Amino acid sequence: MSTRTRIAFLKGHGTENDFVIVPDPENTIDLPPAAVAALCDRRAGVGGDGLLHVVRSAAHPEARHMAAEAEWFMDYRNGDGSIAEMCGNGVRVFARYLQRAGHVTEGDIAVATRGGVKAVHIAKDGDVTVGMGRALLPEGDVAVSVGERTWPARNVNMGNPHAVAFVDDLSHAGDLLSPPPFSPAAAYPDGVNVEFVIDRGPRHVALRVHERGAGETRSCGTGACAVAVATARRDGADPADTGVPATYTVDVPGGTLVITERPDGEIEMTGPAVIVAEGEIDSVWLESVTGA
Repeated sequence: MSTRTRIAFLKGHGTENDFVIVPDPENTIDLPPAAVAALCDRRAGVGGDGLLHVVRSAAHPEARHMAAEAEWFMDYRNGDGSIAEMCGNGVRVFARYLQRAGHVTEGDIAVATRGGVKAVHIAKDGDVTVGMGRALLPEGDVAVSVGERTWPARNVNMGNPHAVAFVDDLSHAGDLLSPPPFSPAAAYPDGVNVEFVIDRGPRHVALRVHERGAGETRSCGTGACAVAVATARRDGADPADTGVPATYTVDVPGGTLVITERPDGEIEMTGPAVIVAEGEIDSVWLESVTGA
């Protein structure tokens, strides 16, 4: 990294799920976990829930096989530097960056991720829609608890596990600093994202979420999708049976997402994506924190 002195970055968010964006079309910047964690540090770095490394699919060994379908690859990293397959809010911000940089225009685009190629639509009004795949609804009863309260929950898998509990008041979720206990343990051997949900109106709900390994977050795209599916089933709506799409407005602490489940099972998430700043990373600092 010592031969490279200018490293551009941007900062963006989708419903306050925030990201450091590092444009690197030809995949020339080395971003080891320590560098990512340092950049995402909210006190000693730029600050973010994760990092979006923007690379041409043809230039990245993990994405070359997708290059014919999607020119750009979202090399997504969690805030601790670990690699993740997919981030719904991140894909929207990634698409907004591509638009800002002049790589794409409004309309339909494809973005390669470790979770496959995702269909994205940039609307004229600025909102971005991303295809989130299909939900699986494993059989079996589960329950989640906070303090003395316990609620039945719906088991929904969006490529990651979710437990969706309908509550009378979002304050009943407590501080969400530690993972809410769940049962049976066998339902989620690797832990679970827990969503607490209240009704706001017809096909309109609000949630708080404890994300596995992160605590409470301002927004969770897969969680909002899981909540919409669980609410639809509670309301007796299954687009696969009715042939009619089911659309729910889902308020998250950081804003509002609109989730549509289509009759073919595909789930689409629509919401804002904002670029708030751009600048330059000090390469000497980055070398110092990574030991390069």
